[in-house]
Amino acid sequence: MIKQPIKKWRKPFLIGVKDFFAVGWGALNHLLWPKRCVNCRSIILEINSELCDGCWQQIGAVSGGNYCKRCGRDVSEYGISGGGCAGCEGEEFSFDAIARAGVYATSLREMILSFKTDSGKATKTLSFLANSALSGSTFLDDIDYFVPVPLHWMRRVRRGYNQSQILAEQLAHPAAIDGQRSRTRVNTDLVRIRRTKIQPSTASVHQRLKNVKGAFAVRRGHDFAGKKICLVDDVKTTGATLNECAKQLKEAGAAKVFALVLAVADQRID
Repeated sequence: MIKQPIKKWRKPFLIGVKDFFAVGWGALNHLLWPKRCVNCRSIILEINSELCDGCWQQIGAVSGGNYCKRCGRDVSEYGISGGGCAGCEGEEFSFDAIARAGVYATSLREMILSFKTDSGKATKTLSFLANSALSGSTFLDDIDYFVPVPLHWMRRVRRGYNQSQILAEQLAHPAAIDGQRSRTRVNTDLVRIRRTKIQPSTASVHQRLKNVKGAFAVRRGHDFAGKKICLVDDVKTTGATLNECAKQLKEAGAAKVFALVLAVADQRID
């Protein structure tokens, strides 16, 4: 028996019925098991969002505004002088410029802390923020490799992942491998060779510099000569870690080193 072809009017009708039941099932599922904000656990209505409106508003409050492209601190549009600001005047940085998503406070701080203990928590939102910061940077089209700030192998084994590498792998860039924006040039030839102490927020610049001095090295056979590198990390406080990493990369032949972070913590002007 030869089957008759489905009439043209039946195809869109069947598709419409299928979509109707899919939407209905989604609504019922959301009613029985409502989605909750990954940050504050309140119920959210937006199925495609990880955060509630309140947390998004807090992030908007700490991610808007101008910041110094040299140190990452908040600054007015008239507070830049000679490429830096009053906060970083007299400071020396081994990296050439920095881009950030926001200030280390409110919901952004809470999500970053959670990200250190649960790699799947808020990854979508944090990756969106990192990509937004990258797209607004001064060095978007000037990157050969993304290099995540490494963890010591003992800390990585205990945690199970490096949050900075996860962020780096989520970045979209015109120079991505095979020309695909969904894949990035992530290079992990920068390693941490010495386990450092977890520094309290009250640690001085001198203490942080001493803590990370000699903690990083570049693997043999690296491909950094003449390359422009973008370091990727979750938080910059004083910049000691980024400085030490940038120093090692430049000693390995890197032409320029930039930094991309989710948040800048130290907003003080000493």
